[in-house]
Amino acid sequence: MTPRLDMIGMVVSDMAASLAFYRRLGLDVPAGAEQQPHVEAVLPGGLRIAWDTEEVIRSFDPGWTPPAGEGRRDLAFLCGSPAEVDALYAELTAAGHPGHLEPWDAFWGQRYAVVLDPDGCGVSLFAPAAAPAAPPV
Repeated sequence: MTPRLDMIGMVVSDMAASLAFYRRLGLDVPAGAEQQPHVEAVLPGGLRIAWDTEEVIRSFDPGWTPPAGEGRRDLAFLCGSPAEVDALYAELTAAGHPGHLEPWDAFWGQRYAVVLDPDGCGVSLFAPAAAPAAPPV
């Protein structure tokens, strides 16, 4: 059998805060999961995403310590339009999540922004840049 990517796992310090954040991004997280130490959700296409509390990780790896510094994990969410990038960034930052990069038109042809999740990990929001207007005929 050839190995295939099946799940993205994240270690979180506050399960309820993390699940609330990712629900705002449209992930279908099971209701009532906030009290669980391990939570999974199936993404379109069958890939799974999972959240484990720090305590769960320490239960089988007692020497584990949270990583230090930024940039250790970054998830990227495709939005439907540049305006949706702006609106979602505004919604998340208004809800108290720190913005890392305000929405901007990136040189690689995307509207792009980064907000931090409750554990300080970057979450990119992006959409293809608006197509240039056609010249008048």
